[in-house]
Amino acid sequence: MTVRNPPAALPQPAVGTAPRTSEDVSPRRVPARRIRQILCLLPLLLVTVVAVQHRTVLTEGFGHLESAEWPWLLVAVCSTCLTWVAAACTRQGAVVQALPKRRLLATQFAAGAANHLLPTGLGASAVNLRFMTVCGLPLARSSAALALYLLAESIGRLGLLAALLIAFPDALSLGALLPEGALGALLPALGLVLVVAAGVLVFVRRVRTTVTSFLRTALCEAREVHTRPARAFALWGGSLAFPALQAAGLAAVGQALGLPVPPLHIAVAYLAATVAVALVPTPGGIGSVEAALVVALVAAGGPAAIATAVVLAYRIITVWLPLVPGALTLGALVRMKVI
Repeated sequence: MTVRNPPAALPQPAVGTAPRTSEDVSPRRVPARRIRQILCLLPLLLVTVVAVQHRTVLTEGFGHLESAEWPWLLVAVCSTCLTWVAAACTRQGAVVQALPKRRLLATQFAAGAANHLLPTGLGASAVNLRFMTVCGLPLARSSAALALYLLAESIGRLGLLAALLIAFPDALSLGALLPEGALGALLPALGLVLVVAAGVLVFVRRVRTTVTSFLRTALCEAREVHTRPARAFALWGGSLAFPALQAAGLAAVGQALGLPVPPLHIAVAYLAATVAVALVPTPGGIGSVEAALVVALVAAGGPAAIATAVVLAYRIITVWLPLVPGALTLGALVRMKVI
């Protein structure tokens, strides 16, 4: 009769030590978790920095809101909230795949805060690009959808401005929005940029291949979107509603503070001012938009003092009041891995 050797005893953890988990085995998770926590707090830190830099504007803006007619201010707040809905509709219209509606709307609210903390357009574009890739869209299709959204929004804004200028040709003097000699300096610079870009495309094969592939993907995506009436309506309806709601908000604030300018003329002034500062790379247009809006409202016939008060109050409603909630939403979406 043979006696089998007893099985070797399994090593036991030392007394007083906790059992090792899968999280302890992977050392990469700890730095990644810390980076995500830092990213969650970063928007609030940027909000604090921007608010401190513009504390004088904040004080003056809130002071003007105290003397305004609140029903009109409520209209301005409602129109501002509807801009996020319009942006969500346009984003959905730019892609064939159905996006989660609630997360899409929350992402637009957070993207607005990111857009005011980073150079114009970069914050919102980065947030939406990340959101679409998390939703399962390949990077090429997400980039094509982003380009389609920007193109549709630009066409909608310019088209609405052109229609209002045709209907109200005497609404304002467009020459007042640009400093004297600005076009003379801008056109050569724009021509130089175009020449350099064309040279890079012609002589750098890798860039030419990348751009050609992107354009092919973008055209295919745009073609598929326009084969679906619901997507096309969301794309172009949202791209027209977005600037219209923004202009309506400024007109409502003008009525609240007694600006002696017709609401449709205020809308023309808003659209012209935002188009004029579109190429100024400041975070959310902070500083440049205020100056252009004041000049546009004065060119539309408003007194300078009241125009300044209207612009400051409008920016409080559209930028500063949603900034902290938007930053908190952005941090929450990062923590939930939605973006």
